Amino acid sequence: MKNKNIYFRTANFNLASFLFAKGIELANIDRLDNQKRQTFVFVENPQIEELIHEFSFAQENGEEVMVDARKLIYAIKQLKEKLYQTNY
Repeated sequence: MKNKNIYFRTANFNLASFLFAKGIELANIDRLDNQKRQTFVFVENPQIEELIHEFSFAQENGEEVMVDARKLIYAIKQLKEKLYQTNY
């Protein structure tokens, strides 16, 4: 990736699933340590910092962290599929 400032990276699968379910665009999955560890790379978005803060610190039943169950399940499924692809 050319400009590292226009991407947000995380190795946290749960956070990546949350961001993906909230509509943040996944740009790539970087494979590290002989493909035993991956980093999810998202296109920078003005909402990312707020979403990360909400994910980490919002109250358990806070409206800001609520995600439709179908969207979250779809996000998890899509990310896992991309993890197992060899050329994503």
